Amino acid sequence: MSIKPTLTIIIPCYNEKKTVIKLLDKIEKLNYIDKEIIIVDDKSNDGSIDLIKNYKFQSKNKKIFHEKNLGKGAAIKSAQKFVNGKFTIIQDADLEYFPEDYKILLEEIELNNKINVVYGSRVLKSNELNNIQDFSHQIRIYGNKVLTFISNFLNDQNLTDAHTCYKMFKSDIFKKIKLEQNDFAFCPEITTKLSLMNIAIREVPINYVGRSYDEGKKIVATDGLKAILTIIKYRYFWKITKFKIW
Repeated sequence: MSIKPTLTIIIPCYNEKKTVIKLLDKIEKLNYIDKEIIIVDDKSNDGSIDLIKNYKFQSKNKKIFHEKNLGKGAAIKSAQKFVNGKFTIIQDADLEYFPEDYKILLEEIELNNKINVVYGSRVLKSNELNNIQDFSHQIRIYGNKVLTFISNFLNDQNLTDAHTCYKMFKSDIFKKIKLEQNDFAFCPEITTKLSLMNIAIREVPINYVGRSYDEGKKIVATDGLKAILTIIKYRYFWKITKFKIW
């Protein structure tokens, strides 16, 4: 009998009472992996905390509750030191991404020992469901293309979707990365640091259905500008001077 891979799933959560239980149910139904679920509530005020506290996990799990709202990156930092699985993936607490796609990323990262990081790309089309229009707004489509282009140019990478949530790592690699950003700038920070470590990123197509702001989307236009500044910060200043831009 083959041994199932152990996957640590880090779930930052902030005010996602409409989706967090549905998401956890989807994850718990996955039977081809041994799971370690680390969920970090970032001081929700909509009832998400009680839902998480009362959820009956079947898998190994850890619940972390921030005493104040710090941001997505801070939630991931809080979880990082508790990772025990062979692989680690980041999973938002909404339902924009599909946990069923873990299998696609796992198959890729297990296929070749030289692959240490796999991103799930929302714009690599593998079937009719994987449609870029699911970004929910033309401005978001354009913004994602621009940010990915800038990230590729500065980091000498060739990604199609640098700011995807689905980032899977071999855990020994993930735990070596010193994370500093507390907010959505976690994404450009870790992508840039992987570049500085000369770690290649493989991409695979995933399914995605984006939410509107009325439905709870949290990222805003200023996060795009901060993403660019974050890349510049770590690419050109961080290793030399540890210079703080903010």
